[in-house]
Amino acid sequence: MAKKRSKRRTHLGAHNPAAPTAVTGHINTKDPKSMVIRMGAGEVGTSISQLAADVRRVMEPGTASRLKERKANRLRDYVTMCGPLGVSHLLLFSRSESGNTNMRLAITPRGPTFHFRVEKYSLTKDVRRAQRHPKGGGKEYITPPLLVMNNFTNPNSDHTSKVPRHLESLTTTAFQSLFPPINPQRTPLKSIRRVLLLNREQSTEDDGTFIVNFRHYAITTKPVGLSKPLRRLNAAEKLLKSSKSKKGQLPNLGKLKDISEFMIGGENGAGYETDNTSGSEYETDAEVEVLETSARKVHSSNKPRQAQNEDGSDDEDGDTGRKDNVERRAVKLVELGPRMKLRMTKVEEGLCSGKVMWHEYVHKTREEIRELEKKWEQRRKDKEARKKEQKANVERKKAAKEANKQQQQQQGKKGQQEEEEDDDEDMEDYDSDLYEYGYDGDDKGFDSEGLAGDAEEQVNSKMEEDGEWEDEEGEIADGNKQGKRKAFKK
Repeated sequence: MAKKRSKRRTHLGAHNPAAPTAVTGHINTKDPKSMVIRMGAGEVGTSISQLAADVRRVMEPGTASRLKERKANRLRDYVTMCGPLGVSHLLLFSRSESGNTNMRLAITPRGPTFHFRVEKYSLTKDVRRAQRHPKGGGKEYITPPLLVMNNFTNPNSDHTSKVPRHLESLTTTAFQSLFPPINPQRTPLKSIRRVLLLNREQSTEDDGTFIVNFRHYAITTKPVGLSKPLRRLNAAEKLLKSSKSKKGQLPNLGKLKDISEFMIGGENGAGYETDNTSGSEYETDAEVEVLETSARKVHSSNKPRQAQNEDGSDDEDGDTGRKDNVERRAVKLVELGPRMKLRMTKVEEGLCSGKVMWHEYVHKTREEIRELEKKWEQRRKDKEARKKEQKANVERKKAAKEANKQQQQQQGKKGQQEEEEDDDEDMEDYDSDLYEYGYDGDDKGFDSEGLAGDAEEQVNSKMEEDGEWEDEEGEIADGNKQGKRKAFKK
């Protein structure tokens, strides 16, 4: 008999990955979600398509990473699906007729929408090609990046500036809402693997420009104060505990007599050197103290205090053993890409439509602004009137449909009652015929063929009474015999 298959892919017992909350520490259903879309998928070109794919990579994991656009898709199609899918932001890449690359940041479902012109950009593959030791392709993208914003608000700006203060705060809020907030007390440090830097270029004069530089980095850390041989031994120890290939990554000690030769660099070694004493110091952006995570021993309930005293991990202040786990690590940022230089040109009140709140090139006077506000107010009133009219029409059609349905039900009940009455009348007529023909249980007085009152029946009955019917039966029988004889002779 064949062995029953044990389902281990999606059922109990499968080695499925841990829940997102366990890996990231702050993934939630209420976290913002985004879609990076190419408007006019076949018209933007390969470079813009690759740029959209790179930005989609930056927005992971809270984005539609496998979204497929078509030429026939319109903005309305994507906006319609934002509600059911819980999408909160749209990043739309397009190319104008003059060849300019544009990006729109829209907040669903009611806006606002920020229009940017992509003045310069570099793809991820170009950034990696320029690096000697590129980083990426690992576990950096399973958690959202840490958003760092710089110079988004100008302390000297106000509502009369060319870039007003409320526009700066609105732009800051829009970019902050792209990623989930981070709680410093609860978020584990291991979950922060990337940094998204948005730096606004401050102009010396109030020229009305709003330019943002877009950079994407990976965070790498290394221990400080250790020599290169110690770092290699530490990496080898971690490698032995993992399931990765160990070929070519372990130090070769086959030609050495003692471990000390490896530590001091052979017989003529210069001695034990650290990063501080050696000439090749590790280039870092900053140095931080990190509490190293270590496995805790679970003691039995009988002797918990005795085990703690033996380990020396508990004293009056409770600080013994903690200083040993703190280590200094060097933090370095490695650029992942892409790079973009974004110039904001327009801000609209709605979702890719509506009143223009700010424009870089078009400036209106107060009278023109008042006229536009009156026009938009009239449009709003007309829209509300159309909504009320449509709602009234829908209610009227529903009422007419219900009335028609009730009328059909009443007519159906009437027709059923008339059919029942016709059936009752037929049964009454049938019963009266039975009693008229004298049917009382035997078949003697019942005319089953309905021949009563027929003239032929009356003649036959009279001939039978006079005896004439027997003579005719004899003649008919003789005639049949003669006919058979003639047929036999022939």
